[in-house]
Amino acid sequence: MTFAFTIDVHTYENGVHILHGRFTNAGGDTGGNIATGLKRIFFCGLQYNKSSVIDNTPSVNETFPFAGSDVTIVTDDGEDGTYLIIGEG
Repeated sequence: MTFAFTIDVHTYENGVHILHGRFTNAGGDTGGNIATGLKRIFFCGLQYNKSSVIDNTPSVNETFPFAGSDVTIVTDDGEDGTYLIIGEG
């Protein structure tokens, strides 16, 4: 299994899209791209699912805001979590 993501909630209000979902990594995977289908991304928040302490927080490899639909995330090896993305388009 490789990096995968789901879009569990997609809401739209006043021209703004809000996406919420999950990302998963297999052992040896350290992130990937979340394909949003949006034209411009303003924000992406990430959080791991584990209740124990993890040394590194997941991060976004983009500078906001940016024009584009894929958000590249970087995670620890094999760690899964959730995301929240806000954008337009």
